[in-house]
Amino acid sequence: MFLVGLTGGIATGKSTVSTMIQEMGIPVVDADLIARQIVEPGRKAWKMIQAAFGDEVFLDSGDIDREKLGKIVFSDKEKRRTINKITHPEIYGEIRRQVFHYFLKGEQFVVLDLPLLFESNKVASYLYKTIVVSCEDEIQLDRLMARKQFSEKEAIARIEAQMPLEKKCSMANIIIENSGSLGDTRKQVEDIIRLLRSSRHHIYNRVVYGGGLTIFLCLLSFLIYSLFFT
Repeated sequence: MFLVGLTGGIATGKSTVSTMIQEMGIPVVDADLIARQIVEPGRKAWKMIQAAFGDEVFLDSGDIDREKLGKIVFSDKEKRRTINKITHPEIYGEIRRQVFHYFLKGEQFVVLDLPLLFESNKVASYLYKTIVVSCEDEIQLDRLMARKQFSEKEAIARIEAQMPLEKKCSMANIIIENSGSLGDTRKQVEDIIRLLRSSRHHIYNRVVYGGGLTIFLCLLSFLIYSLFFT
């Protein structure tokens, strides 16, 4: 199995592309979904956020008020670092568990949907290919304002809080241009998935890592036998 990273800027259409990939039968590990799950009421990250930010960032239901917390962390770099320190270990731990699950299922490849793929730089070295979803600056701004009902100033602040889209594109192996129609985007996605499916990189990984795992298990079995049966 090999891993493919998917990322983009806020409101560039990464989630749309992720959905298209899943519709083609490719497993996607969604970091945004995991990020929502790990802060459900009562969980470890939820408790740490409460301790760090207080009750004002919670709704009466106990759920995190994402809009309020978002405004706080996107306007303060130190608080953004704090929230990242709380959530990232939990998120990447769950990502590892899901990837291992798909490995055991014998999947050819898995797509990791990671908004902060290049910013965190935690998994880039493990990826076979990286895909960035991009679009024109004006379209990105308009989409974000329409989607979140942000003012232009708020939308620009959210965009500027991320790594510049141009830099992400320069670091990617594959770029999906999502300024046009959904049909245009789907055609690009289909071409990319066809290319990835034609790869034999998963065979190399299974030989290298599968062989290593086999050797480890053999050595472990030998050690157990030596300790208890000799």
